[in-house]
Amino acid sequence: MTGRTTTERPTAPSYRPGPWGERIAALLDRLRAEGGAHLVTGEPGGGRTAFLEFAARSHEAAGPVIRVRSDPSRAHEPYAGLRALCRAVVRAGGAGAASRPAAWGDPLGTTPLPGADPRTTGEALLTALQPAAGPLLVCVDDAHLWDAPSRAALGHVAARLHAAAGSADPGGPGAGGGRVGLLVSVAGHRPVDRDFTGLPLLRLDPLAPADAAALLGEVAGVPVDPAVCDTLVAEAEGNPALLLALARRLSAAQLRGERPLPRPVADAETLTAAFGGHLTGLHPDQHALLLTVAAASRASGGPETDAAAVLRAAARLGLRGPRSWPDAVDVADGRLRLRSALLGRALYAAAPPEQRRAVHRALARSLPAHDRLLVLLHRSWATTAPDPGLAAALTATASDPAVDAPPGLRRTAHLAAAALSGDSALRAAGHTRAAEQALLGGHTAEAVRLLDTVRDHPAPAAVRGRAELLRGTALLRDGPVDDARASFLLAARLLTPGDPTRAARATLAAADAAWAAGDAAGCLRILGEEGEARDPYEAADLPTGPSASRPPDFLHDYRTGMRAVLEARFDQAAAPLRRVLAHSAHADEPEHLLRSAAAALLLGDVAAARRAGARALAVARTLGSAALEPRALEYLAYAELRAGRHALARTHAEQGLREARRTGQRNTAAHHRAVLALTASIEGDLDQGGDGETVEEHVAAALATARRHGLAQAGTLAQWAAARADLGRGRPREAADRLGLLVRPGPRRGHFAVWMLAVPCYVEAAALAGHPEDTRAVVDDFALWAACGADPHAPAQLLRCRALLAAAPDIADELYRQALDQHEDNASDYERARTELLYGKWLRRRRRLREARERLGAALIGFERCGARPWARQAAAELRANGAAADGRPTGELSRLTPQQLRIARQVAEGATNREVALSLSVSTRTVDYHLRNVFAALGVRSRVELARMVEQAEKSGAQL
Repeated sequence: MTGRTTTERPTAPSYRPGPWGERIAALLDRLRAEGGAHLVTGEPGGGRTAFLEFAARSHEAAGPVIRVRSDPSRAHEPYAGLRALCRAVVRAGGAGAASRPAAWGDPLGTTPLPGADPRTTGEALLTALQPAAGPLLVCVDDAHLWDAPSRAALGHVAARLHAAAGSADPGGPGAGGGRVGLLVSVAGHRPVDRDFTGLPLLRLDPLAPADAAALLGEVAGVPVDPAVCDTLVAEAEGNPALLLALARRLSAAQLRGERPLPRPVADAETLTAAFGGHLTGLHPDQHALLLTVAAASRASGGPETDAAAVLRAAARLGLRGPRSWPDAVDVADGRLRLRSALLGRALYAAAPPEQRRAVHRALARSLPAHDRLLVLLHRSWATTAPDPGLAAALTATASDPAVDAPPGLRRTAHLAAAALSGDSALRAAGHTRAAEQALLGGHTAEAVRLLDTVRDHPAPAAVRGRAELLRGTALLRDGPVDDARASFLLAARLLTPGDPTRAARATLAAADAAWAAGDAAGCLRILGEEGEARDPYEAADLPTGPSASRPPDFLHDYRTGMRAVLEARFDQAAAPLRRVLAHSAHADEPEHLLRSAAAALLLGDVAAARRAGARALAVARTLGSAALEPRALEYLAYAELRAGRHALARTHAEQGLREARRTGQRNTAAHHRAVLALTASIEGDLDQGGDGETVEEHVAAALATARRHGLAQAGTLAQWAAARADLGRGRPREAADRLGLLVRPGPRRGHFAVWMLAVPCYVEAAALAGHPEDTRAVVDDFALWAACGADPHAPAQLLRCRALLAAAPDIADELYRQALDQHEDNASDYERARTELLYGKWLRRRRRLREARERLGAALIGFERCGARPWARQAAAELRANGAAADGRPTGELSRLTPQQLRIARQVAEGATNREVALSLSVSTRTVDYHLRNVFAALGVRSRVELARMVEQAEKSGAQL
């Protein structure tokens, strides 16, 4: 969430609901239409105040708004909070104004309200809140700071409004005028007060990186350097208040990247200014106990820590065990968790250094021996001078795969070891190891920052080689892929003398970068025969086979198979790629499994690709490697696409997109966007009745990154999706124009491994647009692709293309039949339905209506089975043109409506209000409004009366809704 916060008051930037926009819009719709109460929570500085202000602005056009903020200085004064609300109600006016003096006396007075019963006071408040007209929205901010009697009365009001929401009870709250909606914000770093239990809860999650970057750009006042933006976004952890505080701390030159950033970026003063106010009033023992929890959490590598170890450390520090833990700590099953990690950061940063060291010494002595990594970490933080022995022990333990530790904890340990090392080379090696763990944990920007420190200091070739390998990996996921290729090639040269296995991996990764860029010639040079030049930039210095140890067999086989594929020697590619699959049968390394998935896709073995992708995903999750999850999901999504399982591909891509965003992998996100565009070009827009708008959204997002970072593969897939969406909407001319650039020979042809997948769409679009002669050359190229066996759908698609181009009717008829027979070899409903649809169109235009009806009916069923709604509408339209209703679908003017629009039109014609329609369909009134506007536009009507008349006429003429 963005905007003003409970602790910071800058000039308010605009509020962004981000990915929760639909959920928030639906909530505000319900409050306007039905009333009710909702609790809003989130950590300090997380945007609760901004959300309430946004809700108030959104409501103002519909009805009055009452805003109330807490006054912490009056938190112990009985009924102070309720009086603040009373004053706001008096200023707002309303239907219950006449009852206020009798219920409360003088609401502006300072004496306690009569009666201590919260129910009686709450009922009086309900009466007073009754709006004269229109729905009323009441926003109460920081209600946890209200006095207890006011909280109890407000809780009673909230419970009554929640129970009565949407009811037609004439005696319920709000019955005398408009509805009453109540939004109450409470802090997320403490338990919810029992007065508010049972209310629906909206938790404001941290800002997504893209929303945080947009907020920073809005408030900075100068263009923010991308690297600086990434650093600030990572430091703020999605917290708007901290992000704004960090931006204010920096000069314009630092924001532009012209001067170095301060270290640490979020220092004690900044953290205390943002969150210190939430830690005041604590007893010294409670403060020391919270510091111990924060110090323990710093070393645990996660949000939780062991309660017993903290209590033992507290005893060593002379603290008595707490009768009850502070509100900021959640206790469950012997584990402690700070409810706000940022509060813990602020508390730790503000503590005196000697106090922090004492806490770490106590924790190191209180942990069991088997927690060796944690013990060493605490010892390192209690040390003030370099300690090479402790640094070596930390490095060895953090590098031991037998130690059960997530990447975040290993990264922290390697950084601590680097800080204790007196030698610059050892420090560079520690930063490199830490960067590797940062990458595994999904912290790309931090990994790049650590690798920059390695470049700035002298280090052995082996260390610099590993650093460049990691830099290339970071750039391949989130940067220009040509830059990634250069880093990989440099890594291969540096690593060859002492680490040939890593050198081989760097060489393959450079080929991956060239593949992503669409540079087939460069990819071949990199994968060239041992001893041959592999890249035009550094050809003479790259690793060669005779002078280096042989890499693992699976890497050698993968390289051999890839080279054969690029040279179109598909018969010679199969054996080595099959060996890669065999090698991975018992593999448990994510890279090995991902290579196996890629090999399976090259072979056209989608079942093996799905198995390898699923295993890679499971291994990544087991290892806690957040960065590998979106890559594994990418392979799974592509495998499901190739198998014709579009809904599953969409599920994997949606999840992969979320993970890619979370881990800062824009290139991987672009690939997931391309998959989502492809699935949307088949399924249509799932939220707007199938009009395909999401295709454009996904295509635009994928192309934005593809153009910026040189991702030819993702860009070609996205453009293919846009063209297929045009084809699904019945716009073959536009589709042919888009696809011609992608598939015809020339410098603008799409990615070498993707363009042939779009050939069947191009042939169909060009034939339907009346230009079949433009496609004959690419069909011959497609025949070579179909013959290699890498695409299970290609043989049937080739026959369909030739049927579309056949001049003789008998030949076309036979080719369509052969294509349908070929479809029996795979289970793709969508591809078979496409052939049935084209065959049915062809038959109908030759007046073979009975056969056409059979084919078109089969196409309709196939499209409906796989959820291809735009294509199903095409099949239904062809059936109607053939003289048959499509499974009872409407004819005439009403055939223009989507199924959801038809349902809404029918209910409105029967006299239902928008709210009644929304309730019956379990959607928001806003959604009904949207669809009804589209119904009016599609049918050319201007009122509900005209709509009812048209529906009635359609029913009389035999159309069915």
